[in-house]
Amino acid sequence: MSKKRLRIAIQKSGRLSESSVQILRGCGIEFGNGLGKLRSSARNFPVEILFLRDDDIPQYVEDGVADAGIVGENVVLEKGFKVETALRLGFGRCRLSLAAPKQFAYEGTGDLEGLRIATSYPKILSGFLERHSIDAEIHTISGSVEIAPSIGLADIVCDLVSSGSTLFTNGLKEIETVLESEALLIRRSSLESDLEVLFEKLCFRIRAGIEAEKNKYVLLNAPNDKIGRIVDLLPGMRSPSVLPLAETGWSSVHSVIAEDDFWEVVENLRAEGAEGILVLSIDQMVI
Repeated sequence: MSKKRLRIAIQKSGRLSESSVQILRGCGIEFGNGLGKLRSSARNFPVEILFLRDDDIPQYVEDGVADAGIVGENVVLEKGFKVETALRLGFGRCRLSLAAPKQFAYEGTGDLEGLRIATSYPKILSGFLERHSIDAEIHTISGSVEIAPSIGLADIVCDLVSSGSTLFTNGLKEIETVLESEALLIRRSSLESDLEVLFEKLCFRIRAGIEAEKNKYVLLNAPNDKIGRIVDLLPGMRSPSVLPLAETGWSSVHSVIAEDDFWEVVENLRAEGAEGILVLSIDQMVI
């Protein structure tokens, strides 16, 4: 009898597709890219990739057609299917925002009272309006939401925003953020024991890749009389590694620096006498 494969659904095409493929391949999983087919079995890990429309992924997971999926948080919340969030993946970041014509004077959520709002996300928008005690009229449309004010369908819109260029092109400006969204790894609530083991192995690999992207590996040389201060500046996982160099009175220091702190830490290290600073990307980081 063949072993069971974990079935994971990802977006066939669209803004999350390429990154979803990359994060799985970053786990060492080898599979086809889905061109011309709806599924692909990995060659070196018991997983089957299903290539689906983004909007369909939560339902496939809830129904058990897929065991897990990578999908935008906005889709999960809007669809409302019973799935569990296993990991926040840190890519595909965008926001669901209210946008109005550039001449619209906006001072706060009270200005939304009585307006007509066009959106493809009525569930999320409705929740936002309820939380702010706003009575507004929601027009649900699919696609080309941003043209609604110019054709008289709505006063303002509620739509996904990444760069904001589409809003600008259509004479709109953001006035309020409704939701900050990113890609999620979701799963169905109950998995058979063997699939649960596979899913935990997959999560372990994905976490290692996520942590690696957040950090840099740094190597530097420093005079021994500066080592104490330099070690204090390095917020490594534990204690930095300090190794003596062939040159008397000097040592090499190895550590990990968070991406967000990188430049500030490096500048401080240089000021304390560090030389020959080498920075490397990390492929995987197991913590």
